[in-house]
Amino acid sequence: MNTQTISTTESGGYLAWFHALTSKERRTFWSCKVGYALDAMDTQFLSFVIPTLIATWGLSKGDAGLIGTVTLLTSAAGGWIAGIMSDRIGRVRTLQITILWFAFFTVLCGLAQNFTQLLLARGLMGFGMGGEWTAGAILIGEVIRAKDRGKAVGMVQAGWALGWGTSAILYALMFSLLPPEWAWRSLFLLGILPALFVIFIRRFVDEPELYVAQKKHEETSAQQASFWEIFSPSMFSTTLRAVLLTTGAQGGYYAITTWLPTFLKTERHLTVLGTGGYLAMVIVGSYVGYIVSAFLTDLLGRKKNFILFAAGSMCIAVAYTRLPVDDSVMLFLGFPLGFFVSGVFSGMGAFLTELFPTRIRGSGQGFSYNMGRAVGSLFPLMIGLASKDMALGETIGIFAGIAYGVMMLAALTLPETAGKKLDN
Repeated sequence: MNTQTISTTESGGYLAWFHALTSKERRTFWSCKVGYALDAMDTQFLSFVIPTLIATWGLSKGDAGLIGTVTLLTSAAGGWIAGIMSDRIGRVRTLQITILWFAFFTVLCGLAQNFTQLLLARGLMGFGMGGEWTAGAILIGEVIRAKDRGKAVGMVQAGWALGWGTSAILYALMFSLLPPEWAWRSLFLLGILPALFVIFIRRFVDEPELYVAQKKHEETSAQQASFWEIFSPSMFSTTLRAVLLTTGAQGGYYAITTWLPTFLKTERHLTVLGTGGYLAMVIVGSYVGYIVSAFLTDLLGRKKNFILFAAGSMCIAVAYTRLPVDDSVMLFLGFPLGFFVSGVFSGMGAFLTELFPTRIRGSGQGFSYNMGRAVGSLFPLMIGLASKDMALGETIGIFAGIAYGVMMLAALTLPETAGKKLDN
């Protein structure tokens, strides 16, 4: 590191770490952040057009729910596969493939003529959606220096909130300019935009030096890394606890975000949830939560930060389901909701990167995060079944509490990795 970089870093300030990045590291940072934002944009289009599809196609709520569930399950499988691919063919190449994949099938969603075609296109799109997170998290985690890894990966993760906000703006624009039967298709057709971004990645983003060195070592030693190594005696305990950590985070997230709107509309009879103001509060809260958590994960350490945000998410679940609130209070509660349930994910990419050695990092990270996503996606179903015999608000609180409790226990048992230098 040169003298100028050292002086910049030592001068302090929240962005000193960013100014200290090399041009190569900055290109990687922005490529991953924009990639996440575009991934979120394409993914969130569905949530905005469901009411239109129900009205124009006569879809039932069950049909709409099935599309969402299938997308989650295929995204889990896609993330798992992308992890293996990133160890075999490279982080950057896998990132390019996954972005092209979800862009192509998002466009096909806009061309669908019936429910079956939309379900198939959306399910296939999920493979790319889940795969892009895995490839991007590994790539940025390996490029950034140890002491700044949490901040960098967390701020890249914050791109999801930006993409969510962009999808909301495009929804408002398209539905103000076009009739509903054309507006929803135009949204999905805009999903081609991420494909153009691949041109930038292909030209300006290189494979991490760690990965290149690892592949050279495998070539000279004639020893190929195997996916199954993450289940070896030396790694099985780490893999299992990482799965429990991600299951808790995603199970709690799905439990709260899937059922809270229904609970508040049907049992509390609140109307603010359907307004743009409430959605804006949640999105802004999400972005701020990602950023704050990104800095805290380096400042406090990975484990303490997970516990802090998991506890905050539990409190939010209690506040929403137990406290008597009106529309005005609910509007402002949207900010802490987004802040905690999104911020809990900010340190996840850096932590999983540090838990697994380079030769199996993609396999370990891809499997752990996406197995947690697959198991976590069952929480909304379990809440729906349990709510037949219990009050919905009470059921949400119980399952959210279980999920975040599992996350905190897993965090306590896993090693602290903040500042860990990745193996070469």
